[in-house]
Amino acid sequence: MFKRLSCLMLLCICALSGFAQNTDSITIVKAKWQKTRVAKQVRLYQHHFNQKNLFLANENISYLEIKNTGRKAVFALDAEVKELITTSNFGLRDTAIAAVNGNFFDVKNGGSVDFVKVNGQVINTVRLDKNGTRARHQQAAVVIDNGMLAVKKWDGSTDWETRLPEQNVLLNGPLLTFNNVNEMLDTTSFTYLRHPRTCLGIKPNGRVILLTVDGRNDNSAGMSLHELTKLMKWLGCSTVLNFDGGGSTTLWVNGFADGGVINYPTDNKKWDHAGQRKVANVVLVKRKK
Repeated sequence: MFKRLSCLMLLCICALSGFAQNTDSITIVKAKWQKTRVAKQVRLYQHHFNQKNLFLANENISYLEIKNTGRKAVFALDAEVKELITTSNFGLRDTAIAAVNGNFFDVKNGGSVDFVKVNGQVINTVRLDKNGTRARHQQAAVVIDNGMLAVKKWDGSTDWETRLPEQNVLLNGPLLTFNNVNEMLDTTSFTYLRHPRTCLGIKPNGRVILLTVDGRNDNSAGMSLHELTKLMKWLGCSTVLNFDGGGSTTLWVNGFADGGVINYPTDNKKWDHAGQRKVANVVLVKRKK
């Protein structure tokens, strides 16, 4: 009898979970996204799910979708060895179309804690754990060649990133999905709790999504990495890479109101566009010269 009840309860839980996931996916597909043409091959999508109707929470999502052809709009990196700069200031100094914050950095001393190479010059090297192991945010990389962007997965070697041939390399992570296969995630609070998130997704047609989810506010709860993985899948991505999030999460588009900051950064603990955190590096979208 006990076994029957246990099996029945498990079936009910699985059914409810499947129903909730199906409801959320339909919510994403049917959402009336605000769409704005930013530049040739670059579009901005925004939607505020404000009826607690996505993962049973309010969620504010903003993303760019970019044709990854290396023609009209191209990808680039910018970084500082030690200095920390806001995402918007990185974008302005590079006369970029748009920018998102990059990888994890040393808040106290500045500079990335992960490997960064910009235009062939190594800006920062990998800081491994005390026992010499590689963190999950060091197990994948954004690589850019001739303005076109791709994601590569760590091959298990100790000097992997130094042997990547691309002139622009930004280690980041954790990798959430790679070629339509979801990666195994750890059980830390970073994975399971909701936070503001920044991530990059690549669609099967090659188009790139640069996305932010706001959090730490009643207007937007943020997402766990499992929820983020599902969201990016529903948006059509086959490869998904998490970036540094939390107070760093910023999406900037040149020429827009509020200094170009599209989302609601949290460093000032207000629901406005003024709470940017200074970061070590960014991914840029630029016009091809």
